[in-house]
Amino acid sequence: MEGATKGASGARIVAAVRRLAVDLGTARSALGTSASAPELEAAVAALRAGATPQVLAHLRDVRRPPLTMALSVLADLVASGVPADSAAAAVLALAPKARDADLVEFRRAVERDIALGAPPGAATSVRVNAGADVFTNAAGTPGNPPRPRRP
Repeated sequence: MEGATKGASGARIVAAVRRLAVDLGTARSALGTSASAPELEAAVAALRAGATPQVLAHLRDVRRPPLTMALSVLADLVASGVPADSAAAAVLALAPKARDADLVEFRRAVERDIALGAPPGAATSVRVNAGADVFTNAAGTPGNPPRPRRP
């Protein structure tokens, strides 16, 4: 419908639908048969951004469902100029313990750093290292830094 509204040819619409069917099949294979429609849509966006099916499968293995936000953050990072392998490594590093809100804040922080002139890969690396410290600190709960101790 969208293609016809925009005046695309029938052949172009058919090609787009076939490509979407292939991408959805790849996403379903990587995420499994229990993946929801929003997860599959986000997975297609991540695949089209440059993530591999192996990255999607690894994400499925390290994060509790739903995977929608983690997949969306991955796609958004790549769209912001972060190399696909760096974006995947960052999301996979944070995914096991980060909440959806933490992943969104991570993406915003990386995008903010890029807007201020940081190279996308460097911005991601710095932010993932800072985020990993917060999420893996045994004194705090996942997503929340520990409270400072009194002297």
